[in-house]
Amino acid sequence: MRGDAGLPAGLPPPLPGEALHARVARTLRGAIVAGTLPQGTRLPGHRALAGRLGVSRNTVVDALEQLEAEGYLQTRPRSGTRVAVPAPPPTDAAPAPLPLSAWASRALAGAVPDVGGDYAVDFRVGQPVPELYPAGAWAQALARQARAAEHAFPPDPDAELGPLETRRALAAYLNAERGARVTPDMVMLTGGTQASLDALARVFLEEGRVAALEDPTYPGARAALGATGATLCPVPVDGHGLDPAALPARATLLYLTPGAQYPTTALLPAARQAEVVAWAARTGAFVLEDDYAADLHHGGRPPAAMQGLAPERVILLGSFSKSLAPVTRSGYLVAPREVIRVLAGTRPLTDRAPATLDARALADVLASGAYARHLRGARQAIRHRHEVLLAALETELPRWRVTPARAGLHVHLSLPPGLSEAEAVHRAAAAGVALTPTGPLAQLPRPPAMLLAFAHLPPERLRAGVARLARAVAPNARNPTDSPG
Repeated sequence: MRGDAGLPAGLPPPLPGEALHARVARTLRGAIVAGTLPQGTRLPGHRALAGRLGVSRNTVVDALEQLEAEGYLQTRPRSGTRVAVPAPPPTDAAPAPLPLSAWASRALAGAVPDVGGDYAVDFRVGQPVPELYPAGAWAQALARQARAAEHAFPPDPDAELGPLETRRALAAYLNAERGARVTPDMVMLTGGTQASLDALARVFLEEGRVAALEDPTYPGARAALGATGATLCPVPVDGHGLDPAALPARATLLYLTPGAQYPTTALLPAARQAEVVAWAARTGAFVLEDDYAADLHHGGRPPAAMQGLAPERVILLGSFSKSLAPVTRSGYLVAPREVIRVLAGTRPLTDRAPATLDARALADVLASGAYARHLRGARQAIRHRHEVLLAALETELPRWRVTPARAGLHVHLSLPPGLSEAEAVHRAAAAGVALTPTGPLAQLPRPPAMLLAFAHLPPERLRAGVARLARAVAPNARNPTDSPG
């Protein structure tokens, strides 16, 4: 039986990067699987088939050779090329649900969707800040390390932790700049804070265990810890950060952002830090200190890392994704040596080792002083934009109580009475302004509030954005006696 009737008259649109012969093979394979070219069908000769499909004879030859190698076709002398496999039986059954594990189901349930959208002014948190990317210094460091790679890097017995020179540079930097107590064998390089949280959660948490978290908190932490099946215990936050008196009687891990509480930006005082450390020592819990804003303090020198108080109980998590750029994916964790040994032993089940070239480039920019020079300029730019935003808010939205940020890239705004988060987001969006509500970040009841990211917007855009927001949500806001709209 000749297959002319079952042959397509042309080719479908190409897939990205698809070679022409692969496109021909995909077309014929699809006809065989669909049953329009049944088993035993004899294909036309090469020239005839090429003419029908609008390609060259050589392209057809290459495609048929590929399909024959895959077992779809068979060529015999004086018998031509025939379809060698039957079409699979048709099925009308609905696709079966994915057999997801309990971990995957919990991880998906805890994910925070990206709402997307195109806005005239985008105040949502998580915006990239081009000024925080030292492109020249990073490119030079990468080039130097790439040239060094031509001569092969020496073997590293602790490859799972990352290059030793990078861990040395990080330890020196953290000790000098963050008041930490770190040696290179306490450092593991990761792809970022989220990767660190996932690794620690898998090692320490499971059903029946308890993880305590600040409330409100970074949603990525809640998702990573909750995906393990552990019970999550929210600990309330006030104007001074986490309330130690509300810590649970037992927990395996406590997630904490003492340097700039996320999202309120509150600084955890030394007295409360001491209470948390005492609780951890008493219960045997590890404190996961997320130092996400350490290098982005713009109100003076950053406070010392809590890890320096109790290196045996506090695991320090850090990342350069904000202070360098997200594309670098250069994160780290600092933990007691026995924890590092466990993480090094379990890491080969996932990614073996961090990206060596990026890690060595990071060591380069730290040791050369390029990173410190970059931070001085970046902090100055962030501080100026923060001041511009505060001034604009005071003028345009005096009834919205703003918490000035000592660190980080956003401010926390409490809404005036009578205005809900949903209404504020809706009104702002209708005017082309995007905001981040704090409700999804909390499990415990809290007054309505918004987060406004500012570092990615130049001063004139900040002023214009706040004015647009004020017109949308509080047209009479300049007069504090008026209602918020």
